[in-house]
Amino acid sequence: MLIGHKEAGTINKLNRNDFCWCGSQKKYKKCHLELDEKLDRLEHEGIEVPGRELIKTESQIDGIRKACQFSRSILDSLEGKIVPGLRTDTIDEWVHDYTISQGAYPASLNYRGYPRSICTSINDVVCHGIPEPRELQDGDIVNIDVTTILDGYYGDTSRMYLVGDPSPLARKLVEVARECLYLGIEQVKPFNRIGDIAYTIEQHANAHGFSVVRDYGGHGVGLQFHEEPFVHHYGPRESGMVLMPNMVFTIEPMINAGTYKCRTLADGWTTLTADGSLSAQWEHTVRVTFDGVEILS
Repeated sequence: MLIGHKEAGTINKLNRNDFCWCGSQKKYKKCHLELDEKLDRLEHEGIEVPGRELIKTESQIDGIRKACQFSRSILDSLEGKIVPGLRTDTIDEWVHDYTISQGAYPASLNYRGYPRSICTSINDVVCHGIPEPRELQDGDIVNIDVTTILDGYYGDTSRMYLVGDPSPLARKLVEVARECLYLGIEQVKPFNRIGDIAYTIEQHANAHGFSVVRDYGGHGVGLQFHEEPFVHHYGPRESGMVLMPNMVFTIEPMINAGTYKCRTLADGWTTLTADGSLSAQWEHTVRVTFDGVEILS
């Protein structure tokens, strides 16, 4: 009898020929036995490992994938429409109406009192910008963050849009932020660690003279809006939680042209760079596969 990976503080024991705990309907020895043995060894070495509650089933992943693709389709539909003179509350209305018309629901709306269906973060706004009757100006950069609930599953993604003709610095920041996202995603594979993602992102941002926001990071997602683990985007490699197949989380580095420090306005949501410098962010929801990563969004 094997002592399996612990869940919620208890030790779960399975025989080799029992059905696996993950719901695959495979025998344990043909499914998670080898992975659990490795996780047990790592945990005994003092390394943080995920509990089984962080491992999604195939049916859950299918639902999360569909929700993520729906959110992505919304961002795709905005390409070419984010132009000078457009109000961010108009964008919010577009997204809200379309989301509802498709039988989905905007996860941000009324989440902990948030008043809108999306976040629109312009120029020095790092995250959680609230759509308002403000017209976008030529040269702005804006992040639009969309999370939808489709058939009970959450799909989270965001991207940057250039408004008119931004400055060379703004364009470089947006591109480096995108590179940071994809370099971080390249680090997602079984038995790598969250710190490997974080280190790669921070090193790339710093190499271009930019900084990585420390107050916010990625997070588990899918069955709820925000789940464990927290995904740092800065720090040393070979640190943090070990990654295991069928974990699902976001990677969403916020890259600033100046200091990494932030400040939040009295509305409790809008977060800006402390020095007024520009900020850019891209986000995907990813799944750890048995040999690498799948970008769900």
